Amino acid sequence: MAHAAYVFDAYGTLFDVHAAVRRHAGDVGPNYQSFSEVWRAKQLEYSWTRALMGSYADFWQLTEQALDFTFKRIGGVDPALRQKLLDAYWKLDCYPEVPAVLKALKSRGAHIAILSNGSPAMLASAVKNAALDTVIDDIFSVDALKTYKTAPAVYDLVTTNYRLYPDAVSFQSSNRWDIAGATKFGFRTVWINRNDMPDEYFDLGPALILRSLESL
Repeated sequence: MAHAAYVFDAYGTLFDVHAAVRRHAGDVGPNYQSFSEVWRAKQLEYSWTRALMGSYADFWQLTEQALDFTFKRIGGVDPALRQKLLDAYWKLDCYPEVPAVLKALKSRGAHIAILSNGSPAMLASAVKNAALDTVIDDIFSVDALKTYKTAPAVYDLVTTNYRLYPDAVSFQSSNRWDIAGATKFGFRTVWINRNDMPDEYFDLGPALILRSLESL
């Protein structure tokens, strides 16, 4: 089914959030996977609590704060690695199928966009590093609203800018909570369940579940 716009979450959907730690896995040590998972979990937790409190700090600040917590939570990792890990986060790898999928969708005449919690600078760096800047038409950041997903106003950034009804938008995310929010807003949603996670939010289910973007 063709849609007027294909909109993608960035982190975990287009870009591998664990690539930064994996790049320095030897220096982080045997607990590098746990280290990366805690960093990501705290980053998201901070976004939700900030949104609920109405106390916005941009996603880069939350990424730094989450990393500082992780060093304290996961012992035995040299704090001198902090800057290397942060630098790596600006140049995350995209998943292998991403360039070809986005090009194929764009060839159909659809808008191709990102809708993300990331700050504008973070997203611009990730897109440029992955050479996706010639494929992606627009980058919508929550920074314009000073809040975070799953606030309905975030998803409305797309429909307002493109002057579309929500059901004309196909929204893809690897985050099940994001899919729930987008479904509630009225998007046609595709959950990219890369890690074979169990389903949740059963009253706000996706239209489709895929293991990667390849079958989109």
